[in-house]
Amino acid sequence: MERMTLEWFVSGPQDTELRQYRVLRGLKEYYEQFSHNRLYPYLAELIELLEGLENLAQKRGDLRRQFPQRLKDIDLENSQLIFEQVHGESADLQRTMDLIHWTLPQIRKATEEGMHIYNFVDEHISIEEVGIMPAYRQEGYWLVPNSRAAQLNLLRYEVSLFSSSSERYRALKTVVLESLAEGEVKLPSESVKLLLMKKYQDLPNPATYRCEVDMDFPYVETILPIGKRKLMAQLVS
Repeated sequence: MERMTLEWFVSGPQDTELRQYRVLRGLKEYYEQFSHNRLYPYLAELIELLEGLENLAQKRGDLRRQFPQRLKDIDLENSQLIFEQVHGESADLQRTMDLIHWTLPQIRKATEEGMHIYNFVDEHISIEEVGIMPAYRQEGYWLVPNSRAAQLNLLRYEVSLFSSSSERYRALKTVVLESLAEGEVKLPSESVKLLLMKKYQDLPNPATYRCEVDMDFPYVETILPIGKRKLMAQLVS
């Protein structure tokens, strides 16, 4: 599907109805993804778009307040002076801003729908420790089920630290080592951990976690991204 971006609002057909139709068609595709509980990257795209549109609307309001004004009338009843702007906006800019203001409530509604699904999924995914946990947990193994493929994916994770001039950031890197097929999926997590320790001996006592999912969600678009956020939260807590 085509990603909705700010470019949609500053280019494209001049006809207002065509531009509105394009927005509605784009939002329909996002709702279609949400209806199948597919969250990534669709929810993040909508949140980014919403923030960008709100920022443009705010800046436009700030800019308009800086336009020169002249006295237009006097409201004697309310004892107020009525001013009008000397310099207005171009017709193209006006159409763009009208489209943005028309779109904002619908983007907010779609984003709220996505967040509702996110919160629902979040309640049905948990991160469990496997076996005895070492003091060092910045790297280790993560067991993630994919029920639709009848697989248990074995991942290695590592927490990386990035620094800027003012802040420090953590990122969670994961690499798929292998996948257990249907017959091995039901192995106890402790047994899987022992298999990993024998096969990959550079981590003698690895921190190991399992992602528990008690409902059927898409693996790539939902389980993996939400599970990674929950694992990261547990690692830094």
